[in-house]
Amino acid sequence: MDISVDNNKPTNLQVIGEKMTSRKFGVEINNNRRALGVINQKGGAQIYPCAVNKRALSQANGNNENNDVNQVHRPMTRKLAAQIANKKQCAPENVLKPKESSESFKIFEDDEDQPVPMALETAEPQKDHMEVEMEDIFEEPVVDIDISDTKNTLAVVEYVEELYAYYRKMEIYGMVSPNYMLTQQSDINERMRSILIDWLIEVHHKFDLQHETLFLTVNLIDRFLAKQNVVRKKLQLVGLVAMLLACKYEEVSVPVVEDLIFISDKAYSRSEILEMEKLMLNTLEFNMSVPTPYVFLKRYLKAAQSDTKLDQMSSFLIELCLVEYEMIKFAPSFLAAVAVYTAQCTLYGFKQWSKTCEWHTNYSEHQLLECSRMIVGYHEKAGTGRLTGVYRKYNTSKFGYAAKCEPAKFIIVDEAQAQQ
Repeated sequence: MDISVDNNKPTNLQVIGEKMTSRKFGVEINNNRRALGVINQKGGAQIYPCAVNKRALSQANGNNENNDVNQVHRPMTRKLAAQIANKKQCAPENVLKPKESSESFKIFEDDEDQPVPMALETAEPQKDHMEVEMEDIFEEPVVDIDISDTKNTLAVVEYVEELYAYYRKMEIYGMVSPNYMLTQQSDINERMRSILIDWLIEVHHKFDLQHETLFLTVNLIDRFLAKQNVVRKKLQLVGLVAMLLACKYEEVSVPVVEDLIFISDKAYSRSEILEMEKLMLNTLEFNMSVPTPYVFLKRYLKAAQSDTKLDQMSSFLIELCLVEYEMIKFAPSFLAAVAVYTAQCTLYGFKQWSKTCEWHTNYSEHQLLECSRMIVGYHEKAGTGRLTGVYRKYNTSKFGYAAKCEPAKFIIVDEAQAQQ
């Protein structure tokens, strides 16, 4: 309920002041008394200090209220005039005089230079308090992102929240140690891994495979390398077999072994590919069902109420993260949230993270900033150096030339200014 005072609407006090210049003093006192009485009945306000109390003036003249009212509305006789003149001569000095009363009413004519009445001052704190409460009430709401899919049986709206809660619990089992290159591998390094994945992203694009296939391929490579020592000449074979297994798990149409032999320039034989496939499945204990960043990315894009541009930019940024070894330390859900946040900053030119996104991701904007700055750095150098597979993929019309968009450098600049 709005309790603010409209300064443009004249109050009873202002109306009285405007009429004082054209009406008689006695008549105006009576009208003023009625207006203040109405205010007291409604708001319990005190009588304004400059207004004349009808009863006090009557007692000072020695008349009761009824007689004084009659003096206003009844013609004054000579006898009555003489009595009033005699009483004025005998009146004490502290009796209110007409001159003093008229000066006191100047406040109604120019209320801007005078203090606000006590009865009206109490409304201001209530107004501020009400504004604070209204801001709390109209705080940004959390949008129900599944309400439009209530009739879509494939969206499983009834238990989609439980599904993603389960994914959050299980994602840790699909993660690997960020130091496995030092502890487990002796002949390969981080740079070789990045070259392999950058090449597989191009192969994935040429075969026109599903997005899920690429993310599962990278997950299988890391989990296998974290458990099995591999020599560098077999590293490409590991990548090919991981993509073959991911295709069998995600795709409807699976590339045949001869296709893998062809794209590897016949570096490996059919028997070598099948032998590595057995070794990889046994090492991973046939555990292919792990939540990848793509699983969370689709959900978080829905929470962000994304369009095509945001989808493409988010996919571009998160694929840049797949190439970088240092990003495996982040949980898949966290990586997906950072990709969406950074994509929004890149497209909109300012930091944006709605209450709906925070609710569904369980990550605040403050938690995402550090990783977001790392992604902006990857975006800046995406088109330079040898690892440009992701940049060339998203620098096509199919993906809306997302790679050409300017990076959100202001995120890094804001951090540098904050440190200074």
